[in-house]
Amino acid sequence: MKIVKKIAIALLVILIGMQFYRPEKNQAEGDYVVAFEAETEPSAEVKQILRSACYDCHSANTEYPWYNNVAPVSYWLADHIKDGKKHLNFSDWENYTVEKKDHKLEEVVEEVKKGEMPLKEYTWTHGDARLTQDQIIALVTWADGARAKY
Repeated sequence: MKIVKKIAIALLVILIGMQFYRPEKNQAEGDYVVAFEAETEPSAEVKQILRSACYDCHSANTEYPWYNNVAPVSYWLADHIKDGKKHLNFSDWENYTVEKKDHKLEEVVEEVKKGEMPLKEYTWTHGDARLTQDQIIALVTWADGARAKY
């Protein structure tokens, strides 16, 4: 029984210590998707979909929920955002090649059609990110149209 108590105390100390060492937040100043939106020209409806379902994990600015202030959740969210930006970063759009832009929009279409984006874990706590069939159609139609430029 003593070993269980020691392990529990050690875990508690680690958890408390984690509260003081937080991962860096993904927050940018200014308009962090201006180049992407200027080039791909999403409609007002599509811009709203992108804001509510995509930009938190796929841009240089995340709107964090209150529970991000509690470790280990803050570490889990930071990892999700880092991974999301690795796959597609709308804030870095102007640095992508034409081929990469076309490919990324193709991936957007595929992932949204398959229902793999936005992630289920994200939609659990962000109800407005759950895409309706009409929103999926609007997003896919826009992305296909934007791809035609490339």
